[in-house]
Amino acid sequence: MRLLVPGGAGMLAADVQRAAERAGHEPVLLTRAQLDITERSSIERALASSRPDAIVNCAAWTDVDGAEGDVEGAFAVNAHGAGKLARAAAAAGVPLLHVSSDYVFDGAPALARARVWGGGGGGGLRAYVESDPTNPLSAYGASKLAGEREALDASPTHVVVRSSWLFGVGGPNFLATMLSLAARQDVLSVVDDQVGCPTWTGHLAPALLGLLERGVTGLVHLAGSGWVSWNGLARELFRQAELDRRVEEIATAQMPRPAPRPAFSALESERAEVLPMPPWQDGVAGYLAARDGMMAR
Repeated sequence: MRLLVPGGAGMLAADVQRAAERAGHEPVLLTRAQLDITERSSIERALASSRPDAIVNCAAWTDVDGAEGDVEGAFAVNAHGAGKLARAAAAAGVPLLHVSSDYVFDGAPALARARVWGGGGGGGLRAYVESDPTNPLSAYGASKLAGEREALDASPTHVVVRSSWLFGVGGPNFLATMLSLAARQDVLSVVDDQVGCPTWTGHLAPALLGLLERGVTGLVHLAGSGWVSWNGLARELFRQAELDRRVEEIATAQMPRPAPRPAFSALESERAEVLPMPPWQDGVAGYLAARDGMMAR
């Protein structure tokens, strides 16, 4: 299968390339300079030259806080750009997989009140599934939700995958930030009142390809199994990396950001044909191994 991958400079695209090559597919990664999804002519040129069998759209506006100050810019990429790509793919008879976000949810207070942060289950707390109502709190979340709708409206053969808290060796992410800070200080303060599903792109990429290979369409949730707070994620990272660091618990209100985040945005799939992802803790281990391998080169 020949795969066109817009957003080819990002960390997810890098793992999509590796997973595709391992599976015997032919990935064609294009950077924004080569394929700008906000420009119809750029999309049409890329489709004509690459002649893909499927598209994995990794192109996105990822600056959550920056979107609050440039709503138009975020929507141009995450919503309208996704729509232009989806409609062009439909016209060419090519299925599209579009990646979305857990930030389309608001972390409903009824869920957020149950403080069961350690890995899922109990206390009446459950993850969001595909049929749950959306209500984004931020401009970024609103732009991703609009992009979902444009992609799914374009063709019944398209699939939209919501994932969350991505980390990988190919780009900046929370784990890389924590390791960098740990190299300079013994005590770190990390919020403990935002909970989600950390997802290693090394696990997500082959799962995305599996959806295309099996012809899964529509809306899908794919994220690391279980859930944890950012604070708990940092603690597990340092435990696995054998770093003796103290991680203090702080509230989101103590570190205000321009864009509000959902207090709880864990994801699970209610669809029988969607295979569960490995536990998020396994993703941390995979990330550290991949990072060590890259540094050893």
